[in-house]
Amino acid sequence: MNEFDFLIGSWDVANRWRTDFLDETSAWEEFAATSRGSRHFDGGANFDEIDFPTKGFAGLTLRLFDTERKEWSLYWASKRTGTLFPPVTGRFTDAGRGEFYGDDTHGGKDVKVRFTWSGMNEGTPRWEQAFSVDGGKTWLTNWVMDLTRRD
Repeated sequence: MNEFDFLIGSWDVANRWRTDFLDETSAWEEFAATSRGSRHFDGGANFDEIDFPTKGFAGLTLRLFDTERKEWSLYWASKRTGTLFPPVTGRFTDAGRGEFYGDDTHGGKDVKVRFTWSGMNEGTPRWEQAFSVDGGKTWLTNWVMDLTRRD
């Protein structure tokens, strides 16, 4: 537990995403966001809300630690759709890298989803999203967030 405590507080977020999440040749687009994170359930839950002002939408993530399975479930919701996306589940390694996997759809196609957290120990958290359309054999990173703590 407590592994998402690094997100507590306010952040500036530099985003890069592919203009087409499933096309490795698509261009990267950059845009800013701000995020606020909070701790709950003595570190067994974490919540953050993120605002993308130039995109005109917001999102939130609820993270819950399953004490029996010793893994996290991450649930993303978007203001654009008003829906809760299927969770990704996983854990952090001893080296401080978190990997979380799940199943979803994008553009009508079934995809495997991978969220990766890194850089927390250095104070420069990075989140990456990747999709796989071949059952996890290959992955296409399609969204990267670099977080900088706000004063």
